[in-house]
Amino acid sequence: MTAETDVKTVSRQASDFAQKVQKLRDLYADASDFSRAALEKVIRALGSDGFASGPPAAVESAGRIGAREGKVSELTAILPLRPGGAKRMRAFLALHGNLGNRNVDLVGTVHDMRWVFLDNDTKVLFASTYDGDWDPYIDDFGTKIPDILDLQFGEVEGWPGIRSPEIKDFIVRHQIPAHFWYVASPNSTVVETKRLEKIGKAVDEFLDNIA
Repeated sequence: MTAETDVKTVSRQASDFAQKVQKLRDLYADASDFSRAALEKVIRALGSDGFASGPPAAVESAGRIGAREGKVSELTAILPLRPGGAKRMRAFLALHGNLGNRNVDLVGTVHDMRWVFLDNDTKVLFASTYDGDWDPYIDDFGTKIPDILDLQFGEVEGWPGIRSPEIKDFIVRHQIPAHFWYVASPNSTVVETKRLEKIGKAVDEFLDNIA
């Protein structure tokens, strides 16, 4: 890429950013005083072209549904619960560290997962961050820890079972694509992160021994 092309690219990015800023100002014209003041401060902090820290990372599709940034993808779903389901799920999740976490580690691609009960225990929000694409992620759970999945989600109304050929369509019906999603380390997989942690620990121990 030539210097002239670089200049044109930066100029185009600055122009695009300026247009987005103006659109935001128009949208926030009748917002609260707090929102309008905060918007102007954020715009000033970003700089004139909005790329003071480099362009934002590209957000792509995780496959069938959901978003992926770099090597990391997201899944968020709100699912209806059977009567009494929240009570049973809470009891299981209270022991999840003993019964489930080690099994989830067998999947090898899960960064995090969480459950939040909503609407007087009639629904549950499930959110997870994982490596790779959507279909392999679901397949891994179905083949590596199917019973844990059926314990985790068996109290969801209409749950067909993780081994069912209908399971992916069921999940898609309840999954909600994230409108905005932040990833601190989009290019680090679970395996890579754990390897770096081991290396860091070994280096710290080595330095302690020679100190």
